[in-house]
Amino acid sequence: MTIQSQHPLDLGGSVATGQSPRVERDCLDEVWRAAAPFLRTRQNDTHTPLSFFFAELLLDEHPQADDLVVRLAILLHDSGWSAIDEDRIFSEGFVADWRTSDVRYLHEVEGCRIARDLLPPLGYPEGVVDAVTRIIDGHDTRPVAHCLEDELVRDADRLWRFTPAGIALASGWFDKTPAEYYEQLTERTYSELITDAARRMATAELARSRELLKLDIL
Repeated sequence: MTIQSQHPLDLGGSVATGQSPRVERDCLDEVWRAAAPFLRTRQNDTHTPLSFFFAELLLDEHPQADDLVVRLAILLHDSGWSAIDEDRIFSEGFVADWRTSDVRYLHEVEGCRIARDLLPPLGYPEGVVDAVTRIIDGHDTRPVAHCLEDELVRDADRLWRFTPAGIALASGWFDKTPAEYYEQLTERTYSELITDAARRMATAELARSRELLKLDIL
């Protein structure tokens, strides 16, 4: 897919343009603290905060969505990787058919288990926990999103990859150079984004990453 090259500042609010979420939301620090031990695998302590930030930017553009469900789901969506051996994660989870690998399904199952273990003691009702786990279950492996909140989590989960940090980490996971991974983003990942807001943010992030990482040269 061809993405028109523009300066990121011409593309509206995103991380690349210094945009912060406009809406003040309830603090989830208690959940972050409880989840921290489960986010130390596969650089999820970098991936998850960045994806969370994008989720809040997307929520600004979709005020009709349940912001609590989206924020909790993106915070915990990859926590299940903590239950899987890292060697297995990288040998099975990033191969050509990675979306259907056993470890992909397993990390979703484990993520749901962790969410059910963590959220009720922190005071979250059963309905919220059920909505969160419905999104975590299948966020990588289910072909389509089943609700707006699911769409926003899926987009946020992808958007971090377009940042310099995302390219730096994910290119290594897929055994590619940053420039090769940039091509994967433009040719495949961009077309997987669901919302117009996410596509706009991805375009801004790609422009900034291309500039900062000198991807036209390196």
